[in-house]
Amino acid sequence: MGLTRQYLRYAPAALFGVVGSAKGNAAFVTLRGERGRCVAVPACEHVFVWDARKGEKVLILKGSKHEVSCLRPSPDGLHLAVGYEDGSIRIFSLLSGEASVAFNGHKAAVTALQYDQLGGRLVSGSKDTDVIVWDVINESGLYRLKGHKDAVTQVLFLKEKNLLVTSGKDTLVKWWDLDTQHCFKTLVGHRTEVWGMALLSEEKRLITGTADSELRVWDITYIQELEDPDEPESKKSKGSSPGAEKENEEDETLELDESPEERLLKCSKAGSIMREGRDRVVTLAMDRTGKILACHGTDAVLEVFSVLSEEEIKKKLEKKMKKAKKKAKQKSSEEDEHKGNVELSLQEEIQRVTNIRASAKIKSFDMIISPKEELKIVLLLQNNIIELHTLNLSAQVPQAVRASRITIGGHRSDVRTLAFSSDNIAVLSGAAESVKIWNRSTLQCIRTMDCEYALCSLFVPGDRQVIVGTKTGKLQLYDLASGSLMETRNAHDGAVWSIALSPDQHGFVTGGADKCVKFWDFELVKDESSIQKRLSMKQVRILQLDEDVLCVRYSPNQKLLAVSLLDCTVKVFYTDTLKFFLSLYGHKLPVLCMDISYDGALIATGSADRNVKIWGLDFGDCHRSLFAHDDSVMYLQFVAKSHLFFTAGKDNKIKQWDADKFEHIQTLEGHHQEVWCLALSPNGDYIVSASHDKSLRLWERTREPLILEEEREMQREAEYEESVAKEEQPVVAGETQGETGLAGKKTIETIKAAERIMEAIELYREETAKLKEHKAICKATGKEVPFPANPILRAYGNITPSEYVLEVFKKVKSSELEESLLVLPFSYVPDLLRLFNEHIHLGAEIELLCRALLFLLKIHFGQITSNQMLVTVIENLKKTTISRVSEARDVLGFNMAGLQYLKREIEAKDEVMFFADATDRFEEKKRKRKKKEKMILTVV
Repeated sequence: MGLTRQYLRYAPAALFGVVGSAKGNAAFVTLRGERGRCVAVPACEHVFVWDARKGEKVLILKGSKHEVSCLRPSPDGLHLAVGYEDGSIRIFSLLSGEASVAFNGHKAAVTALQYDQLGGRLVSGSKDTDVIVWDVINESGLYRLKGHKDAVTQVLFLKEKNLLVTSGKDTLVKWWDLDTQHCFKTLVGHRTEVWGMALLSEEKRLITGTADSELRVWDITYIQELEDPDEPESKKSKGSSPGAEKENEEDETLELDESPEERLLKCSKAGSIMREGRDRVVTLAMDRTGKILACHGTDAVLEVFSVLSEEEIKKKLEKKMKKAKKKAKQKSSEEDEHKGNVELSLQEEIQRVTNIRASAKIKSFDMIISPKEELKIVLLLQNNIIELHTLNLSAQVPQAVRASRITIGGHRSDVRTLAFSSDNIAVLSGAAESVKIWNRSTLQCIRTMDCEYALCSLFVPGDRQVIVGTKTGKLQLYDLASGSLMETRNAHDGAVWSIALSPDQHGFVTGGADKCVKFWDFELVKDESSIQKRLSMKQVRILQLDEDVLCVRYSPNQKLLAVSLLDCTVKVFYTDTLKFFLSLYGHKLPVLCMDISYDGALIATGSADRNVKIWGLDFGDCHRSLFAHDDSVMYLQFVAKSHLFFTAGKDNKIKQWDADKFEHIQTLEGHHQEVWCLALSPNGDYIVSASHDKSLRLWERTREPLILEEEREMQREAEYEESVAKEEQPVVAGETQGETGLAGKKTIETIKAAERIMEAIELYREETAKLKEHKAICKATGKEVPFPANPILRAYGNITPSEYVLEVFKKVKSSELEESLLVLPFSYVPDLLRLFNEHIHLGAEIELLCRALLFLLKIHFGQITSNQMLVTVIENLKKTTISRVSEARDVLGFNMAGLQYLKREIEAKDEVMFFADATDRFEEKKRKRKKKEKMILTVV
């Protein structure tokens, strides 16, 4: 067998250039015990935690493959729940940065996440219209709630009651009773999608934001409270301003539609608050204290409102009553009449504070009130910026102040050109507004220089200057040491599409939309302001062509110049005489990129027709045409000193090819949107790529050899795993297609877990059969021969086969247990039930085994009850399970009582409240002390 050619694998090294992706939401997180300083934002598949004050990246929570779509910090501030585009949810520890829990239940992107008051449950809403409630402590799914007909936009827990409110793009707001897991009420008073909602006034009101400029406010009255005679008047008051309200017929008939549903609560429209924005609501949220409400649309303005507390409402009402009495005395009319009429309008209860204008369109926000009564608001903007604003709420006219901005870590727009310096250390990236120089090893931005729309670039030999070609046809020369623009030349009448350095490094060539190829030489000119000479460029020749020039490349010996034209051909000219040499035609659409190999033997061209063609430069013959990408090929470059080349496409992929064997070697997947350009380092060890997802990615050549057969095998496995996940979900016997369902979904992990359980049971069957046989032989011969232990059981420390099955069970992830048992064939269930009986009798893993047992009984009820052989097993299970579970409950009860006793003892001993937040009380005492001091000073 002949030697196979060895390739080396390129692997992802880093992601940079992203401050925050606009697909997810920003959230304040508690880090090192400090609130309101660190902000978590999505960054493609990762989550970056930024220190808003210093503008530094503090923590990276690494994802795997899919983009982040939603974030939610836990109430204790120790964890962050992250939802992804594929429907998975991971919970990260903010102390270690590791993912502790993973949930798989949704089939599409997670759009909403919310913790309950204690952080024990997490609810998620998705584009697949389902709402799933997860048990965070047990790391498992509780149930799936089905009812929405379109994507879920917001989910909210009601603190005191076990209720859930969800809104969706299907114009509905649904109320769910989590005790019975069904929807008991649906609000149908919206004509357009409900994009956001919030609970306010201690959950006595619901505010919803839709596709218009109206924020609808709904009064919530709980049925228990209706029967309560001691309810204060202020709670019952329902303010509405006739000027601001837009009552429509749907809203008026709401009460009639919902009368049969009013079992737990009543919901009636209280009125409307008008926003200044005319477009749809993007985000609507309350802060944690319930004092501030804020919302924004698709523009750059955040509207902030303050919500009056019950005490403030009482005070206002009292003031109004006094005024009404005065007026009544003046008019000498009846007081009682006015007393009855006095009530606060909705606009008085929810007051506009201010509008905060950001520097670009707002994508999401989060807010927090500091102990100093200062509102901190973080804004994630569409153009890769995070802004932090502060608002002093105690001021008479609160004005927002921009405290900080995080901008240096990325460009405002897509990067359209990349270049490597000759020493492989510096990387240039150019976008519509600036050119940035990055250090490849630290990934820090060294220089930022303002420019026009950059389309192509190169490092001048010596790496002290860079030249940028722009969309307006200019060439801009920058000095890196000072970061200043040294010279601007009007090179072309249209865009400068391409620039190429001459191999002798004395000059360069540019191609533009004005059908010209221009040759330039570097020269040193005397500067008027200083004695020293500075670098400049002078035009030496022009080659006029019939079509727009899209790309130009020199051959390594500088004899030939290849020019790609808008007529889908590539023309090759002699460099010295500019005489025509070859025409390469065959592409159906224009050639957008090309490169010539190091020895000048091959030219590879990439086109908008999705093909790459490899040509010989001696005769211009096409060696092979390769279908390279599923969309336009945007960039192509050969690896130094080889016939391997990389292509970047609009299909989000970067691919490596062998131009001698015409084989596809490797696909670099990571970008989530179109890849615009890439740059290979001169030594071929590094690749930098830029994409429409605003990210720059660094790829590194490893020492790991890449074997093509193995690569193809891995690709096939990945395709199979993907197809398995897309298969129909198994049907649970006896479960109707109603409002609820199982939380999990079938994934490759659940199938593998089921296979491991099956293998363990098979081993148990074999070993028990062998043991019986061995005992029979020993009995027949009358000799005691030691039984040979199975190597797998020996590896686990000479455990019994039944203990091995339990070990396998314990290793199944809690969130995947039900789905794994659902896939398990019934033939394995009888053995499992016998093993469960044995282990529960011994008191091992009671909670886990009872959960699995009850689930198996639920899904295989018919087959188990009809099987006569399992009757005794079920009877034994019934006895052992009840006794063991009651024992476990007794132990838990005893422990709880003991802990409560210890808590009371410590509190009595130290006169402190244990497990209570002492800081809040301390702040309150401080405030009271200051007030007293002020009063004493005024008296003095």
